[in-house]
Amino acid sequence: MADRQDTPLATESGIPLAPVYRPGTPDESYRTRLGDPGEYPFTRGVRPPGAGRHAWIQRELSGEGDARRTNAQLRRLLAHGQTGLDVIGDAPTQAMVDPDHPYARHAVGTQGVSLCRHQDWLELYDDIPLDRLTLSHSLPPLMCVPNLVAVARARGIDPATIRGSVVQAPYFAEDNGYAVHMPFALRERMAVDTIAFTTEHMPRFHTFLEDTYFVSDGVLDAVEEMALGFVEIRGLVRQLLARGLDIDAFAPRIAILVNCSMDLFETVAKIRATRRLFARMLREEFGATDPRSWAVTIAAHTSGFSLTGQQPVNNVVRGTVQALALVLAGVQAMEVSAFDEAYRTPSPEAHLVGLRTQQIVALESGVGRVADPLGGAWYVEALTDDLEQRIAAMVRDIEAQGTPAELSDRGWFRAVFARGMERYGRALTDGSLPKVGVNCFTVPEAEDVLLREVSETTIAPDRERIDAIRRWRATRDASRVVDALAALRAVADDRAANLTPATAAAYEAGASQGEIAGVLRESYGWPADPLGQRATGAGAVP
Repeated sequence: MADRQDTPLATESGIPLAPVYRPGTPDESYRTRLGDPGEYPFTRGVRPPGAGRHAWIQRELSGEGDARRTNAQLRRLLAHGQTGLDVIGDAPTQAMVDPDHPYARHAVGTQGVSLCRHQDWLELYDDIPLDRLTLSHSLPPLMCVPNLVAVARARGIDPATIRGSVVQAPYFAEDNGYAVHMPFALRERMAVDTIAFTTEHMPRFHTFLEDTYFVSDGVLDAVEEMALGFVEIRGLVRQLLARGLDIDAFAPRIAILVNCSMDLFETVAKIRATRRLFARMLREEFGATDPRSWAVTIAAHTSGFSLTGQQPVNNVVRGTVQALALVLAGVQAMEVSAFDEAYRTPSPEAHLVGLRTQQIVALESGVGRVADPLGGAWYVEALTDDLEQRIAAMVRDIEAQGTPAELSDRGWFRAVFARGMERYGRALTDGSLPKVGVNCFTVPEAEDVLLREVSETTIAPDRERIDAIRRWRATRDASRVVDALAALRAVADDRAANLTPATAAAYEAGASQGEIAGVLRESYGWPADPLGQRATGAGAVP
């Protein structure tokens, strides 16, 4: 993207602008509640005024079919000016199930890319400049990190230079979306192990990416979203400190991927309140002394759930409104759901509309010229304060009810999500939540034609991928795979050991993601295949 940093800071009429606006004489209240952008408590942003004008990372959610097909998507987006990559796995990959599993047959490559072996990662990032882009992943972290390290080394790139992220949601995975069919203790361990590993070996990579989008889209309100996010952040921070890690060693790489609703001002206030809460929590409660530890990186994905199957052309407007909110809030990266996410992962047409939306907002609207342009507005500041107080109160209430493990085992988190879904359904039905084209301003189906044909183009399951994996299994060195999985089992049984290096060795030996996950489940007393359809693990390699 042409980032016009050298152009004068002015309106279209030539009126000069300051990089940031503040009270004429900032008082103590301003300094403690707001501060300038780039200053504690980072309410107004984590970058100093004037730094990185128009400079959020622009990317679009990518992934369908196999790794080669997704690689072509990534290259096309880069050619159109995308400045970062965002890859999502299909449902089997997210669940750590191989594509040739009987239950995966109808889902392989349909809502993300199918990845189950190291070769897939080499193909995914073939000829992609890994050391010049940020690489974002909605994939199981224990499977992502070792493969990313191996791909970098195979390309002669130092893994310590790799930038990007991988989402973490160990506390909520079983209750919302991508269940991995693993006990809480194992899910938490995989998160902590990967964060500890990358703290040492990939210091520029955000493995501690709290994904509140994942748990909240269409279900939770802004307070619930961020309260659950902070509960998970706080829980993982405590686990890392218990491991003996220094808070300032890993905290600068904590990031949050937030949701973006159609409530523009609440979204802006939520993000501002989140930055302030995080800064105070890290400094005052966890004792971080490095200012980088107080300044949380925030990325966002516009709400796929807010998009509708009816009148899909309206979704272009929804994506634009949400993109505007995120720029006003000062996020560091975003993906825009353009118009067809009610049906599928983005089509080539939707990819381009989403990317062009970001580029037009960045270069033509002027909203990125001044840092925190809504700062100081009575409404925005009052809403920021109110959200901060409500989020903090809900965090205290949740933690008073038990540990995350206890709450997960009791189904407490699942009940929160169920109530949210019921609340949304009622609001849509009774009209208290207006949804243009759904419960108001509807049109006959015969007239609802704009963008419908491209939106309804489905992604067929990649049956060739299933056959390819079966052939690959038959050509492996089975004894080497068995030995590597046995070694992984020994590491898994040692609860103090880090799983990441042994997982990397298993992939290198030719093990699949499903086989690796099966060994880990067995170590924790669960069946290797929780779906009960096949034997996996070290003793079942063909």
